[in-house]
Order: sequence, then structure tokens, then C-alpha cells
Amino acid sequence: MKRILAGVVLAVFSLLAHALQPYVTADKVAGGDIKAVMAAAERKLTAEGFAVIGQHLPAGLPQHGVIVVTEPGFSAALLQIGGSAVVGLPIRVGVKADGTVSYLNLEYWQRAFLRQDYAKAEEAVKATTAKLQKALGAGKAFGGDVKVGNLPTYRYMAGMERFADKTELKAYGNFDEAVKTIRDNLVKNTAKTAKVYEVVNVEKKLAVFGVATNDAENGEGTWAKKIGPDHIAALPWEIFVVDNKVHALFGRYRTALAWPDLGMFQFMGIASHPDSTAEMMAKVAGGTYSAQGN
Repeated sequence: MKRILAGVVLAVFSLLAHALQPYVTADKVAGGDIKAVMAAAERKLTAEGFAVIGQHLPAGLPQHGVIVVTEPGFSAALLQIGGSAVVGLPIRVGVKADGTVSYLNLEYWQRAFLRQDYAKAEEAVKATTAKLQKALGAGKAFGGDVKVGNLPTYRYMAGMERFADKTELKAYGNFDEAVKTIRDNLVKNTAKTAKVYEVVNVEKKLAVFGVATNDAENGEGTWAKKIGPDHIAALPWEIFVVDNKVHALFGRYRTALAWPDLGMFQFMGIASHPDSTAEMMAKVAGGTYSAQGN
């Protein structure tokens, strides 16, 4: 019995001590025009059963692009969990004009987003990761270490937000009204935004939208350039709907999760980004934002 208990303790300690990084380096493709590079990566993805739902060329980062895909089994697992799990449903793949390709480390992101529900999707995460590796290759992970045990309650430092903090932007009378408002505002380029992708499941009353932030002063191209565009697969920002409520992850959580190796001085250099981005998301949601909370 003592040996069994010791083994359990050792396994738990190993899990807590093990660290993950947010991105995986893929095999390079031929460099050139960024759209041609994206097309080459897309062909690899679709050949393995991924569906392309969006393409993103961030304003201010002309040598970078993002392909957003879904995978049927992975989507089904997250939709079955429901609620805020929908935020992790889109899978982002970053490309650079020199042919460099990277993609999300799904275990890292889903342990953070699903938290106590991660085990329910673990099989799908592993299977989809294997498909990504087959499609794009499996190189070195990068982006900054976070211990596995810290991901479900991750925050950059004491006093900053976690996954569930300050996410609600606005409540509507029903799901359809919430989705229509977001669609309409993205079509109108409200707050200098644009739609990159959308996934809407009417039956579950869940939706997630990718939002390009194109403001010349406060948009993603401005602040991401300062802290490291190699993390391009972090973009775009998302806004999501659960039943009749519109949500967006708070910037000091979402940015830190995507750039966990960010130095304090770097973070201070984009100090206006969390609030300015939250203000944009609030306007897309049809609401308003104050620095005291979304």
C-alpha cells in the first residue's frame, strides 16, 4: 500500500512539475508571398481532414499570417463540454513569409481553457495533436514554459486576471440576438475591427468569432510587434457567446497566456493594450467598457 501511495504522489508531483509551451514549430514550406505560403500550409492541413474557417493577415505585420482551422472530433469534444469551452475550438496556425510555420500546442491551451474539464477532452486533444503533427510536422515547442499544474489557474502575476475573470461584455434577450449583433458590428468594422472566422452552434447556443483589431495605434499589429510576432499563432483575438451572454477573455490573461515568457518591462511597454482591446471587444458586443471591469 505504501508503494502504491508513493507512486500516486510521485505521479501527481511529476504532472505538477512538468512544463508545457504554447506553440510547436512545424516543418517549413517554400517562402515567398505570404498568401502563397499560407496556401501551401493550408493544403497540408486540408489533406489531413482539417477545415479552414478563416485566414488572417494582421494589419502592421505584413510578413505574417494565420490560418484558422477546425477538426470534427476536436470540435465535438469541446461542444459536448459546452460553456466557455467554445473559446478553444478554433485551431490557429501561424506562418511567415520565409516559410516558417507554427501551430498551437493544444494540450497547453486546452489545459488552460478547459481547466477541471480537461480530462473530458484529453483523448480528442491527443488525437488532433497527432493529426497536426502528421499534417505539418512536429518540431520543437517554444514560447515560454508554464507548469502543467499551473495552467488551469494561470495568471501572469498576483492581482492579474485568470480565465474566468471579467469575461462578460453584454447580455441579450436570446442567443440569436447576441450573434446577430456581433455579426452586424463586424460587418460594419466597428471600432476598426473585422471578422476573421466564426463558429456558431445554434443547438448548443454557443459561438466564437475571431476578431481582427486593425486600429493603427492600438491594434494587434502594433502591440504584437513589440513583444514578439513569432507568437503569431496567438492571433486573432476572440469573442464568444454562451447562451445569451457575450464574453471576451481579459487582456492581461489572454496575452500572458500567449506570451508566458514576457518580461515585466515588455508587459509594461504594452500597458494600454488590455484595456484598449477590451474596449474594442465591448463595442463589437454592442456594449461599453470601463477599466474597472468589462
